[in-house]
Amino acid sequence: MRYLSLLGHYFIQYSKVRLAFRGDFLISLATTTAASAFGMLAVYLIFRNIPRLAGWSFHEILFLYGFSLAPMALFNLISINLWYFSGRYIIEGNFDRVLLRPLSPLFQILFEQLRLESLGDLALGLFIMWTASRHIEPAVGWAGWIFLAFAAICGAIIYVAVFLTLISMSFWMEDRVGIGPPIYNLLAFSRYPMDIYHGFLKFLLSWIVPFAFASYYPVAGALKGGSFRVHAALLPLVTAAALAVAIWVWSRGVRNYSSTGS
Repeated sequence: MRYLSLLGHYFIQYSKVRLAFRGDFLISLATTTAASAFGMLAVYLIFRNIPRLAGWSFHEILFLYGFSLAPMALFNLISINLWYFSGRYIIEGNFDRVLLRPLSPLFQILFEQLRLESLGDLALGLFIMWTASRHIEPAVGWAGWIFLAFAAICGAIIYVAVFLTLISMSFWMEDRVGIGPPIYNLLAFSRYPMDIYHGFLKFLLSWIVPFAFASYYPVAGALKGGSFRVHAALLPLVTAAALAVAIWVWSRGVRNYSSTGS
């Protein structure tokens, strides 16, 4: 309860700071949402030439694309410090300040800053899903929507876990850029059916860097059923495993950390 209360205070305080410059915030919100909206153009261009993609119709792919924005938006909301962790906290020595506070260092890293603009992507994703669902048969029932809401949260946790594992490498390898950016580019692959990819890439996105469980498999389970329900049922287990690995690597890294002395 203490951390939930602190999270509320973090959110309110950062919202005040961010909204102090409303013009800048609104421009950033508009550009972020527009970039995601343009992603639908790729889906449209694909279906101008083919009626179905690996057995998926246009509206099913659109539904998948809309859902993929939800866990991504939740991840982007709290991930801003992950991108700057190596340079800002390790190389510049600001991690010392984090360790001196009587709070979990990981809690502070995740929630010290928030990217409120990502909430626009969340709203856009929900709108796309609702619009596409009206053209999908059989229709997604209430149980399906509840599962997808749960899956979006699990997907965001998977994203956090993967990138937390990657940024934890900074405790051993001090590099401002790190290996996060090339892995981040793999996120786009999970917005399309896995069957269109080579077997190695499908295996990589499913069991090594489990981005497919963050977006593709939940939607496939809800829309297609069959064997995809097995993958959807594994979602909590995959999420827990990814998070456990991330926390273990992070904990080892914190113990390995030595101050810059500055």
